[in-house]
Amino acid sequence: MEEEKKSSSTEATGGKEPDNLSNCEKERDEYLDGWKRAKAELLNYKKDEAKRFEQIIRLANEGLIKDLLVVLDSFELGLAALEKEGVAQKGMYLIKSQLADILKNHGLETIIVESGQAFNPVFHEAVAEIVSDKPSGTVLEEVEKGYLLNGQVIRPARVKISK
Repeated sequence: MEEEKKSSSTEATGGKEPDNLSNCEKERDEYLDGWKRAKAELLNYKKDEAKRFEQIIRLANEGLIKDLLVVLDSFELGLAALEKEGVAQKGMYLIKSQLADILKNHGLETIIVESGQAFNPVFHEAVAEIVSDKPSGTVLEEVEKGYLLNGQVIRPARVKISK
């Protein structure tokens, strides 16, 4: 009698019980896949935000360091003037090296410029073109030092190039 009820109920629903179960399994799989994708996207977002936050922290001092570069340049000019007179004192060199060390510890690097190297607009700013026997676009002289902060140019080296 129970078998008759089951078969009659299956017949009454038109055999939809197995279909209903497979539909539920499909929905479950879709929801599970969606949840997994959402979780992966959240993890990727967290990683991206952590990288962005680290970069913000590294570059947060850029304004202060740019202001201190002017002081460093003034020290170099002052020492150059004192050397011409032959009265440069050790204390001045010590102060300059301490300032340079502090800036270096905060990620500052000097852009190395050598006479004869090719002009690179990423690292150099041309302030004058001089007629020369060297190929056009060759660095002849550094006018003002350039600096990198954590690998990014904050002030390009100002140079004279050949024409």
